[in-house]
Amino acid sequence: MVGNTLANFTGVNGKTLITGHSGFKGTWMTLLLEKLGVEVIGLSLPPEEGSLFQRCGRAGAIQEKFLDIRNFEGIQEFLSLHKPTNIIHMAAQPLVLESYRSPRATFETNVLGTVNLLDAAFGSDSTKNIVVLTTDKVYRNDNLGNRFVESDPLGGKDPYSASKVGTESVVTAWQQIHKVSGGPKIISVRAGNVIGGGDWASDRLLPDLVRGFIDGSPIKIRNSESTRPWQHVLDPLVGYLLALAHISEGGDEEVFNFGPDKNSLTVREVVRISKEVWPGKSEIEFIPSVKGLESEKLELDSTLVAKVLGWYPVFTQEESIRKTFQWWQKVLLDSKDPQKACFEDIDFMLSKLRAV
Repeated sequence: MVGNTLANFTGVNGKTLITGHSGFKGTWMTLLLEKLGVEVIGLSLPPEEGSLFQRCGRAGAIQEKFLDIRNFEGIQEFLSLHKPTNIIHMAAQPLVLESYRSPRATFETNVLGTVNLLDAAFGSDSTKNIVVLTTDKVYRNDNLGNRFVESDPLGGKDPYSASKVGTESVVTAWQQIHKVSGGPKIISVRAGNVIGGGDWASDRLLPDLVRGFIDGSPIKIRNSESTRPWQHVLDPLVGYLLALAHISEGGDEEVFNFGPDKNSLTVREVVRISKEVWPGKSEIEFIPSVKGLESEKLELDSTLVAKVLGWYPVFTQEESIRKTFQWWQKVLLDSKDPQKACFEDIDFMLSKLRAV
C-alpha cells in the first residue's frame, strides 16, 4: 500500500519548512524532499562539528536561517518572509544524557521552542499543515515490555522524555485551538530509536561504535540488555511525509507511532551485528547499567499507521543496522562523498517502495 501512496509525497504541495534541518534527521529529510522535488527551506541551530550536514557540505544549499528555536521573534520573521505551506518540526534537544546535564535548556528547547513555532505558525496566513516529532519515550514505561499504542498514558521519567511529554501537551493544546479557532492542522509523530549513516552524536550506541571501530579504542557499552525499537532513518521519514499528506487531504488523526514490526533488539544484539559488518580488533566492554537512568525495555506498536496510511518499515532492524555501518564504511574507508552515499540509500528506499 505504501507504493500506491508514493505520489502523495510530492502531492504535499507548497513550500515545506524543516526546523532542525542541520541535524541528523533534518539533513536526511532535506535530501529526501529534494529527491522528491519538494521545495524545502530550513530553520536550525548552526551545524555541529562532524555532523552529517557539515559532511555533506549543505550550508547554503537551500533557503535557511540559523537561529535558536527559543527565539520567537526570529521565527515570526522567517515565516513572514518565506511563507511555508507545511512545517515539519524536528528541532529539539534529543539526547537523554544531555538532558540530565542541562534539564532547563532541554525543557526550554523542546517545550517552549514548540510553543514558539506553533504560535508563530498560527499567526501566519501561509502555513496549513504541521508535523511535530516527539519520541517513543513519551509513554509511561514500567519496563514490562508492552508494545505502546497511541492511546496509552504518557509520562516521562528523565528530563528528555518528560520534556517531550510537555511537547505533546503543547501539540494537544494547539490542536484544540485549531478546532475552536481554525489555523494549521497538526499531527504528532512518535518514532523509535532512529539510526543511519551520518549520525555522529555523543552518547549514542552506533556513533560510539563507529568511533571505536575507526580508532581501535576500547568501546564502553551501557545497558547491554535494554531493548529499543531500532529503525533506519528513512523508514520514519517516509512515514512523516505520508502523515503530512494525510492531514493535508483531510485526515483527522492527531498522532501516529512509527516503529519496527518485530520485537525490539537488545543493545547486545546490535553490537553483535555491528561486529559482523565491521570486523576488527576493537575491544567491547559492557559496563554495569545505572538503575533508573534510562528505560530498560521499549516496544512500539504501529498498527494504526499501517491501517490508516499503509505504512510498513522497509528495513528490518538488522538491515537498518547493517546499512548504517555500510554507509560509514563507504564514507570513511572508501572515501565516498557523504551526500552521494545518502542519495544511494534514498534511491534504494524509493525503489523498494515502488516495488511494494
